[in-house]
Amino acid sequence: MTTARYIVFEGGEGSGKSTQAARLAARIDAHLTFEPGATALGSELRAMLLDIGRATVGARAETLLMAADRAQHVVDVVEPVLGAGRHVVSDRCLYSSMAYQGGGRQLGLDVVRSINEWAVSGRLPDLVVFLDLAPEQARTRLGRSLDRLELEGQEFHERVRTAYRSMAAADPERWITIDGSPEPDVVAAAVWTEVTQRLDLS
Repeated sequence: MTTARYIVFEGGEGSGKSTQAARLAARIDAHLTFEPGATALGSELRAMLLDIGRATVGARAETLLMAADRAQHVVDVVEPVLGAGRHVVSDRCLYSSMAYQGGGRQLGLDVVRSINEWAVSGRLPDLVVFLDLAPEQARTRLGRSLDRLELEGQEFHERVRTAYRSMAAADPERWITIDGSPEPDVVAAAVWTEVTQRLDLS
């Protein structure tokens, strides 16, 4: 019997995470989920954190609210699905907070990691697929109304990308890096090749 795997897609805004997570989940019949907002509590937290026009959220409060969403997501979604023997594919996990709040908000990767590892009781993904894309290229893909984090400036998103690259380089056993710039079919083929080299998903 195949062990149920927890696979996460990470990357900056417009990198193609949602598209590629959905494609992989469909291909391996995994449960597709996302952060923030996949639970009842998370939906409320997502609105507080990302909707324009809501009360301003400071960097530390943002970090804690993201961790609260993540804690509930692991309890309500990730652990039950894995426990039932089904793969989980998620669009984002704790590494997003390390990149966005730790790197982008400059709170520090280590302190944000500590908060979030406690929030998820140490539940880390088996594999992280990092879709790497330059922020200036990613911005051209964001044609819809933008949320608070998407509206942050170029320097913020460069710090986010730098944080992602640092994490990927520090943990090559868990992370794979895929060029997010080609068209989706090319990226999907690269993702499939890399993921199936790392994990037995049969």
